Amino acid sequence: MQDNNPTPKSRRDFLAMAATATAGLGVTLPMAGTAAAATGPSTEFTRWLDSVPGTYKQVTDWPDLNHGMGLIYTFSFLLTAPEAYGVPASDTGAVLVVRHNTIPIALGHEMWAKYQLGELFKIDDPDTGKAAVKNPYYEKPGALPFQEAALQRLIDSGVKVAACALALNFYSGKVAAARGLEHETVKNDWMAAVLPGVQVVPSGTVACSGAVARGCGYLFGG
Repeated sequence: MQDNNPTPKSRRDFLAMAATATAGLGVTLPMAGTAAAATGPSTEFTRWLDSVPGTYKQVTDWPDLNHGMGLIYTFSFLLTAPEAYGVPASDTGAVLVVRHNTIPIALGHEMWAKYQLGELFKIDDPDTGKAAVKNPYYEKPGALPFQEAALQRLIDSGVKVAACALALNFYSGKVAAARGLEHETVKNDWMAAVLPGVQVVPSGTVACSGAVARGCGYLFGG
């Protein structure tokens, strides 16, 4: 587990950046005061939704890379919500929905190298300036200056991350067609490479809707 208690310096640095570089980039809707009661049959998806901790919760919808800001918006909520609401960190929770053009962020390094995902999705490695051949947002948050916002760090801190099954199916099909491969083979390859701690959900849109129904405020991440 990673340390989820940011230092005062990282707090000051983050708030300074938030006031400048990220102003106006996110679109948020009011957060429900209390979580909606879980109703209907129990499924793997609804049980996952019900595992989101806390009373004060946010879901970040991240369909486009937007320089990795979906990660920053998730981190910023966890950083500031306890002070804002006067509650312990354990009373907050966050969901990050990876869908559409961000779907490769849910996959391990081996898929990036094998299928040239950086080139396909126009995602560069900030260390090389070239198309990424490994996931640049997993162990580090891309070129963003807050290491706590790396996907692995967020997962370790308790963030619930969803990966859209529709996007995995669609983009694996595109890759298969372009390379003359069997779609099912590529799809199975990708599914097996979904990162630890990432939940594959029927779709990213239903994950956003379900999280809101469970009391999460909605924020558009890019």
